[in-house]
Amino acid sequence: MSPSFTSLAILFLSVIQLMIPYHTMAQTPMDPTRGFTEQKLDESNFVIQKPYDIPVDKRYSFVDGVHKLWVYSTDKPHTPTSNTNPRTEIRISGYDYSSGVWQFEGYGYMPNNTSGVCVMQVFGASPHATTLMLRVYNGTLSYYRNPVLIPDVYDKWFKLNVIHDVEGSKVQVYINGILKYEASGRGGKSHFFKCGVYAQDDDSFYMESQWKDIKIFKK
Repeated sequence: MSPSFTSLAILFLSVIQLMIPYHTMAQTPMDPTRGFTEQKLDESNFVIQKPYDIPVDKRYSFVDGVHKLWVYSTDKPHTPTSNTNPRTEIRISGYDYSSGVWQFEGYGYMPNNTSGVCVMQVFGASPHATTLMLRVYNGTLSYYRNPVLIPDVYDKWFKLNVIHDVEGSKVQVYINGILKYEASGRGGKSHFFKCGVYAQDDDSFYMESQWKDIKIFKK
């Protein structure tokens, strides 16, 4: 007896579903912070790294709970001796770590025309400088250059959770409570979180990101 059309259709859909990467499938939002303990943050934990020859208020503002950070492709690096690209970033201080499971949470906003820029990173790796970078290129948010995690990131707030399991050598990226990507760790003995704007390749002349409700968790 031949299988029914309905049975064949169900089988076909099941095969197609197995072929779709998990980070592209619709999922139910969850709370990635469950099982973690929130760490205390105050103003002293937010260290602003900006072009060394410009006052902080020319590249950073904090109004109504929103951190606004911007930089130009022609700006100087953050120290006179640095050979790195221009940046204005919040460096989370006081919670550097070399072991355990840590998590960054925050709401991000990227305005139109900001491109070629890292907006969040897990610093520290070996032989690389970072374990994770989230970058904006032409309206997309991606893990380094690929894969794309948000295809249209401009002009809207999104919730970001990044979990780094040091011993497990794993990082996870949640967007609006949905696991979008999981990658291997990249080694290193000391790590910390950063967010803001750090020029990369093909950077736009003006780069900006905004952040609010930044929190740090530990398991």
